[in-house]
Amino acid sequence: MKIKYRLWLCFLFIVGWASVAHAKLNIVASTPDVGAVAKEIGKDKVEVMSIAKPTEDPHFVDAKPSFIVKLNKADMLIDGGLQLELGWLPPLVVGARNQKILTGEKGYLIASAGVPVIEVPTSVDRAMGDVHPLGNPHFMLDPLNGKIVAMHICDRLCQIDAANCNYYKDNLKDFTKRLDQKLSEWQKAMEPFRGIKVVTYHKTFPYFANRFNLNVVGELEPKPGIPPSPTHINTLIPMMKNEGVKLILIEQFRERKVPEFVAVQTGAKVVIVPIMVGGQKEIQDYLALFDYTINQIVSALKTKS
Repeated sequence: MKIKYRLWLCFLFIVGWASVAHAKLNIVASTPDVGAVAKEIGKDKVEVMSIAKPTEDPHFVDAKPSFIVKLNKADMLIDGGLQLELGWLPPLVVGARNQKILTGEKGYLIASAGVPVIEVPTSVDRAMGDVHPLGNPHFMLDPLNGKIVAMHICDRLCQIDAANCNYYKDNLKDFTKRLDQKLSEWQKAMEPFRGIKVVTYHKTFPYFANRFNLNVVGELEPKPGIPPSPTHINTLIPMMKNEGVKLILIEQFRERKVPEFVAVQTGAKVVIVPIMVGGQKEIQDYLALFDYTINQIVSALKTKS
């Protein structure tokens, strides 16, 4: 009887050890674009949950109690790092009471570290609108910044889970190779439209525009985060006509009335694009985000030419 009991205890120990050994790392990402890159590197060794929905404005996320539960169990938190999440992420982290994901710990990663940040203001005043003091936070819309983020995630996963480091490095190598191949395709598709003038709703697309040689000449918002006003739109329309603006680029969570009015007045084409993975059913990974966006832009500009 004792022998059977001991064998049973050994069995339970082995099963328990195996479950711990094969447990996936829990990663929480602030936004789905960063989360998608984490999944590329971690694959079946990680579970990735993103807080912001892919179809909502990442500036304004409802800090639900369920997110605190997820953060409490997280082995790693990936924060964008340029204060896009300032209004909703810090209270969730405080509520989670998880030492692993606090600033300075291995489980806390700033995605924007090492990214060439643009539009860093020399001074900040509330009269300037919703200006980000650390620079434009929409860096993931440049695929080369996605590559930088992938390297950071790989390095950090190697620190947290050294036993699987080579696995993560192989995934990084594969992701980088596929991204480089795709980037060549995307740039070739966009080359005929080099320098074309566009207007956007918000300052969401400067990184994308810089990478693919679009010339953003204005925004529908008079200032970042300030809704379009009749005075601003009445000034913007003649400018767009004079500049020959062909494209109005807006995020899918924006209202449509003002962009469509401006399009009618100027002859520009409104193109609505998701800015995060999962924003459309076709966009299931980070590379697909650019496939979809560039296809939408190219299709619109071809009809205008």
